[in-house]
Amino acid sequence: MSKLTEKHNYKGTLVCVEGIDGSGKSTQLALLRDWLKATGQDVIFTEWNSSELISQTTKLAKKKNMLSPRTFSLLHAVDFADRLKQVIDPALKAGFIVLADRYAYTAFARDVARGVDAQWVRNVYNFAIKPDLAIYFDIEAKDAMERICSNRAPKFYEAGMDLKLSNDPYESYMIFQGRVIKEYQKMVDEFGLVKLDAMDSIHSKQVAIRTMLKEVLNSKGVNLND
Repeated sequence: MSKLTEKHNYKGTLVCVEGIDGSGKSTQLALLRDWLKATGQDVIFTEWNSSELISQTTKLAKKKNMLSPRTFSLLHAVDFADRLKQVIDPALKAGFIVLADRYAYTAFARDVARGVDAQWVRNVYNFAIKPDLAIYFDIEAKDAMERICSNRAPKFYEAGMDLKLSNDPYESYMIFQGRVIKEYQKMVDEFGLVKLDAMDSIHSKQVAIRTMLKEVLNSKGVNLND
């Protein structure tokens, strides 16, 4: 049975945020990190595709547009496994609060949207620890694209251009990210993700997240003085 379906026994607490780019998840996690540090908590932050072992290889391959969907999936799995061993596991054992900007669920959404078999991807990540709190920021593809395009154009893989869904990057983005969103929505029930409306105010979302995290920490005997 996958560890993602079993509660872990570590002293620490694992929190992850999920959602497509433009959903505001990274902003919320940064606010949460600042708040936790202000209350005196030991916090570790980790993000998707950031392992020193593999991230540069992945970035180079992406730059050359040479990744097949399954190769893409395996590279990210290696990155995730390295961060789990080097960062997440030790921090949880030491009692830290680990904040993860994207987790295994990102692979389950993106890779399946690229046509990789859903069960195959889940098997690849069957070593992943179940988060104490996993939050999914739900947003329509068009709303996310409007936010992103206020600063930049959609990126090649972000728009799913490798799948040749459309020669127009904006149209391709809508199609591909629509698929990703559908996979995320399936996971809400499958993995118990907590769904938040990404279009709510920054303040209201942060209040909701802090309330949920306080409940998790209280169950572990940790009381925040904020």
